[in-house]
Amino acid sequence: MRFRLSLVAVVIATAQVCCLAQDDIASAEIRFAPVAGNIHIIEGRGGNIGVSSGPDGVLIVDDQYAPLSERIQKAIDAIGGKGKPKFILNTHWHGDHTGGNEHFGKSGTIIAHTNVRKRLSTKQELFGRVVEPLSKDGLPVITFDESLSIHFNGEEIRVLHLPHGHTDGDSVIFFMGSGVVHAGDLMFAGAFPFVDLDHGGDVQGYADNVGKLIAEIEKWNSELARSGGAGTAKEVKIIPGHGPLSTVNDLGTVRTMLNESIGTVRDAIKAGQSLEEIKKIPLARWNSWGDGFIKKSEWLETVYKSLTR
Repeated sequence: MRFRLSLVAVVIATAQVCCLAQDDIASAEIRFAPVAGNIHIIEGRGGNIGVSSGPDGVLIVDDQYAPLSERIQKAIDAIGGKGKPKFILNTHWHGDHTGGNEHFGKSGTIIAHTNVRKRLSTKQELFGRVVEPLSKDGLPVITFDESLSIHFNGEEIRVLHLPHGHTDGDSVIFFMGSGVVHAGDLMFAGAFPFVDLDHGGDVQGYADNVGKLIAEIEKWNSELARSGGAGTAKEVKIIPGHGPLSTVNDLGTVRTMLNESIGTVRDAIKAGQSLEEIKKIPLARWNSWGDGFIKKSEWLETVYKSLTR
């Protein structure tokens, strides 16, 4: 089964709630579905939410926008969650992934990379708009630099920082017993990604991190196939930051797009082409990937700026 998240969500994703009327956000459809093991996916308006629900309670990965928080809690209840989330993991600092922090952080513990707390606790600027810091309730109270593990609902939940990709605070989440990865915005399934160059993002770093994630998942798939243990997934499933539930093959397609884009732009730069010329380069194989938030010309401009700064 595949789940489609409208990429209109990404239009408002990184510019916080101010970019869209509050009632428009609040009226977004909230959907949820099982992924594997203890893990569910919740879709709404913003980044996909991962939910671990079991005997220890509820843990969520990301929490979308503040106006959706009550409805997200209702979805958690419908999944079978026991009360409010005990832990909230942020994959990075952008508002479509952290807007519910102040709501869920009143009763749960927020965990994120060190740079996420730095971004959320200070005034930022994104797309020409000022992003105000969150209150104390919305800030991570546990931070890490490289990795950490949470033992919850009968499995290890491994959190790994991959530096300088989408932002400077990206984390991917491995649900080791369920065979599920939440990739955060290191995966925009079927769409050109937003790479936040002003906040530590880097296109080549993004591609390198996707490659590292693929290697980890392929290794994990091999281990699962050998073990064949009851309750394990036959193949690791990926919850992307935006887009449908995916596999390592889908992530491989993302890597191919990244490498082809980088190679094309790098060759054009060496040939002396201007930015305006580069923005017009056809990427015919990936035309449909420009139907969402990031258009083809914008993606090529991002690649150019990242390679030449």
